[in-house]
Amino acid sequence: MSDLEPNPGGRARLFIVGTVAIDALGIGILAPIMPKLIEQLTGEGLARAAIYGGWLTALFAGVQFFASPILGNLSDRFGRRPVLLPSLFVFGVSYVLMGFAPSIGWLFVAQALAGVFGATFSTAGAYIADTTPPLERAKAFGLIGASFGAGLIFGPLLGGFLSAYGLRTPFFAAAALALVNVAYGLLVLPESLPPAQRRTFVWRRANPLGALLHMRNYQMVYGLLGAMLLMQFIGTSLPATWPYFTMHRLGWTPRDVSLSLALYGVLNIVIQGGLIGQFHKRLGTTGTVYLALVFTIIGYAGYAFADRSWILVAFIVPTSIGFMAGPGLAGLMSSQVPSNSQGELQGATASLQSLAAVIGPLAMTRLFSIFAGTQAPIYFPGAPYLASTLLAGGSLMLVLRATRRHRAAAV
Repeated sequence: MSDLEPNPGGRARLFIVGTVAIDALGIGILAPIMPKLIEQLTGEGLARAAIYGGWLTALFAGVQFFASPILGNLSDRFGRRPVLLPSLFVFGVSYVLMGFAPSIGWLFVAQALAGVFGATFSTAGAYIADTTPPLERAKAFGLIGASFGAGLIFGPLLGGFLSAYGLRTPFFAAAALALVNVAYGLLVLPESLPPAQRRTFVWRRANPLGALLHMRNYQMVYGLLGAMLLMQFIGTSLPATWPYFTMHRLGWTPRDVSLSLALYGVLNIVIQGGLIGQFHKRLGTTGTVYLALVFTIIGYAGYAFADRSWILVAFIVPTSIGFMAGPGLAGLMSSQVPSNSQGELQGATASLQSLAAVIGPLAMTRLFSIFAGTQAPIYFPGAPYLASTLLAGGSLMLVLRATRRHRAAAV
């Protein structure tokens, strides 16, 4: 197999999907055992361990905020393969370091490494853009989203199971998955970006602000990035607020919460992995984005006012249909950007997701705390979901504005 194949086969696509799934799986595997490991390393109680855990999560998201555009721009300069394979290798090594970590400081160092070299979503997205026709990219990005969702579903289950064989066993399992995938990639992954289409690496474009500012050259893209930021803000906030809201408002147990999140994950796989293609055939990419955002508004409005469990569960369906907005927006933006800037675009998008992952949960959990507490000015525990409804409405307005301007400019 040559290093450069313009139309890589199914095995290369499987590697890309597997890379994204392993990134998510690695995060999920650690979730059930990280609190106990922090307790073990610090000798402090669970309440204090939660503080360390919060900083570790913020460190991971913060590092990815800066690393994503760097890796994306590097892939525009040197190609996708030289960035993806070494990054995945170091990602695996970071989990080995966590498994052997003798102190909490080592855990922070390893988490920083995982954040930097786990920021491969941008390069994986660029690879998909290189090898997929523009009209089919939303479906391909949906498959990437489905694989990420699958990793987040099965990761905690696998981590909980493996922890029975030792608290650090899940770390080595995550490392093994990453390193095995590297070996597979060495065999099946061709380069997707021809040397003639590469561009010079420029630092001012390889930082979050620089990458975003450069996207101003593509008017439609710049507007859609704002819409995507709002949707990512909503998406990252849901897992943070869902357990507290459902337990407080509806008296759910941890088992109830886990089952509902599993339902989310399954619907995510079904919709992004399969049904999204049918929607795009009938409505086109733009029409599918409009529909998804309308369903997002309906779903979150339902959450905000739900006072029965069956009502809340029923609104999981329209909210899950709203998952199609992300891949659709990614496909629309990708179609407006040349090949040698796909990595930069995906890096900018990933940075926005990381920024949303830092700010969104903090803001929405604070909003819940204000309106669900005994001193609430107005008792309304659904406040985070009403805010999400408004943000989804804002996202729809931005999409309508960006696409209408683009059509007007094309006339």
